[in-house]
Amino acid sequence: MLSLTLRQLEYATAVARHGGMTAAAQALNVSQPALSVALTQLETLLQRPLFLRRAGGRLTPTAFGRGWLDLAEAQLTALTRLTDPNTVAEDIRLAVFEDLAAGCLAPILNLAAHRAPHLKITPQVMDFETLSDALHKGKADLALTWDLGLQSDIARQTLARIAPHAILPPDHRLAQNPSLSLAQLADEPLILTDQGLSLGHMRGLFAQAGLTPQLRHRTASLDLMRSYAANGLGIGLSYTNPAARLSSDGKPLVTLPISDAGTEPLILAHLAQNPPSAAAQQLSALIPEALPVALRGESPLII
Repeated sequence: MLSLTLRQLEYATAVARHGGMTAAAQALNVSQPALSVALTQLETLLQRPLFLRRAGGRLTPTAFGRGWLDLAEAQLTALTRLTDPNTVAEDIRLAVFEDLAAGCLAPILNLAAHRAPHLKITPQVMDFETLSDALHKGKADLALTWDLGLQSDIARQTLARIAPHAILPPDHRLAQNPSLSLAQLADEPLILTDQGLSLGHMRGLFAQAGLTPQLRHRTASLDLMRSYAANGLGIGLSYTNPAARLSSDGKPLVTLPISDAGTEPLILAHLAQNPPSAAAQQLSALIPEALPVALRGESPLII
């Protein structure tokens, strides 16, 4: 039993466009007999003639042929689009580390909607471990995160380098300092978010300085840590620095940079074996502009 082939579609539509076998064969750079055989096989398969054949005249599509050839042209156009990666609509799966999402995700989506409305973006908010796993399993194409816990097979674009900061109420005895040192913080009750990689990293900063931090509270989220700090339960530590200077329960906060703890890269990451598509590259170019000022690395210490 004969089956429809791409070549038969190309031959039939070429005959319709050029109005005859000879002109179509020349345009396709094939022999006229080969074209004639292919067209006869196609009409046998369809059990209907596609063209009215007149001696010495143009080949004119039959009533059936007009509809079939229109559909064939549409299918060939669709197949051509499949070979051009720039015409395929792509869903960009953007993963954002959970502490960064509240300050970054909406500005990114808003800027993309205005500058590149054709981009289809699926945002995903994740913790460090889930984000890394999503990149490796192809569930995320790009990730905006801190450079913590990612393996060597992850490609990184550094967007900024950010110093950690301390969060405390304005009436705290250390609140009037322009910055704080690890030594000043080591004897204070500290509040850290209970995210495995972040928690270990913060502890490591003190260990490298030969200090032992006094961890008083571990909270489930950045917002809760800020609330604890605003209510005088200790000093919070974080890299993510929301613009708001009030805790979620409405109490004022002071944010001070830690002067001797170095900086941490804020990165845009992807799996090296899964390079960004053209659409994802376009989104990548927009992200730095959408970041809030506190995450643009415009100052070595973010206050």
